[in-house]
This record gives sequence, C-alpha cells and structure tokens, in this order.
Amino acid sequence: MEAIKYVLLGTGLSFFGTVLGSSIVFFYKSLNKKIERCCLGFAAGVMMAASIFSLIIPSMNISTKAGDNALIPVVTGLILGGLFLLFLDRIIPHLHIGNNKPEGIKTKLEKSFLLVLAVTLHNIPEGMAVGVSFALASKTGDITLASAFALAIGMCLQNIPEGAAVALPVKEATKNKKESFLLGSMSGIVEPIFGVITVLVVGIVSKLLPYFLSFAAGAMIYVIVEELIPESIDNDGNSNIGVISFMIGFIIMLILDIALG
Repeated sequence: MEAIKYVLLGTGLSFFGTVLGSSIVFFYKSLNKKIERCCLGFAAGVMMAASIFSLIIPSMNISTKAGDNALIPVVTGLILGGLFLLFLDRIIPHLHIGNNKPEGIKTKLEKSFLLVLAVTLHNIPEGMAVGVSFALASKTGDITLASAFALAIGMCLQNIPEGAAVALPVKEATKNKKESFLLGSMSGIVEPIFGVITVLVVGIVSKLLPYFLSFAAGAMIYVIVEELIPESIDNDGNSNIGVISFMIGFIIMLILDIALG
C-alpha cells in the first residue's frame, strides 16, 4: 500500500505535467514548428536517460546482486517491452503529429481523438516506468525514493511540452479550447493507471522486478525511436534542433538522477 501511495503521487506529478502543457491552448493558437520539434526532441532525451539510468542500470544491479546473469533480464525485458509497444502500435488507432495517415486498426474516430491516442500510447510505458521505480525503492532499496521521484519529475518535465504538442493540434482540429484542453490532459491519465498496475504485479512476482524494469525501458525506447526522434526532424531532414533538444533533455534527466539518486 505504501508503494501504491507513492506511485500515485509520482504518476500524479507526471500527469500534472500533461495537464499543465495542455493548458497552452488558452494562451496560444498554434505551436511554431521549430518549438514543436524542440519539445519532441527534449521529451526523447529525458525518456532515453530515464531508460538507461533509472531502469536498465538498476535492472542489471539487482540481477548482479542476486548472483544472476544481468544480461538475461535486461535483454529479455528490452525485447518484450519493444514487442509490447509494437503490438499496441498495430492495434490502437492513432495519428502522429504532423501526419495525415492514421496508424493501427481502421476506425471512424475523429482526428482529434486519434492525435490524443498517439500520445496516450507512449504514456503507457512512462506510467510503467514510474510504477516499477517506486516498487523497486519500496521492496529492495536498490534505489532510493528520491531517485524514484527524480524519474517522476523527469516524466513531468517532458510531459509539459508533450502536452502542448498534442493539445494545440487538437485545438486546430476541434476549434474548441476547453475540449482540446480536456482531451490533451486525458492523454496522460493512463500513467497513474499503469503505474498502479505495475506496482501490484511486481508485488505478486517480485523476482521478476529486473524484467519489469528493462521491459519499461524497452517500451520507452520503442516510442523514442519510432515516434519522437522522427517527429523532431523537419521535412528537409534537418535534425539540428531536435538533436540539441534531445541532448538538453538527456542532460537534465541525468542531473536529476544524480542529484536525487
């Protein structure tokens, strides 16, 4: 129960970042393409650093401490996490920002809902990542609660520009500020849901904790490579803005992890 309490607080923090970012619809009509690419690159950098320092390395440390081969849970989890997101990517109808061709199963859903589903899709591994981090902190002590909160803060920071990046295109599609704010905000509600689910599952099968850590990392890396990095590059293939933003996000997450971990 203590782990659930903390994970609700942590994922609630990251959800607040989505809500805060979505509120931009009340102040701006649209998002400059360069700023949009900066937001996506920054989010990718934060998620990549979180995957490595908050998930993969702790997974290796736990396995090594238990006298097991660290490669097995890391490689297995990464593969399964990537396949999980690939599966969701194929079945959930969604529309990436800046694209006109929906992905997933065919549907008659409006463009605004498809845009929200695209962000909802990669908020799932973020919720899992925060959940498994708090489970790790409460059950094994291999990382501190401060380190788990560092991950939650990182997810919150990257959700702010991410929330803005989805809410403004929804506003353009719906022409309604309140609806676009609500839809943009609700794209982050899966984080507390999947965070709690992850904590409950880990509580039942604690021996699989290293696998869950790398699973969440694999799912996030899939999102980074499949969606965030390509969308942070402009139509002419110019990647400078996206790369710089990626590095800034990566460094900020690294600083948070060191300062609080």
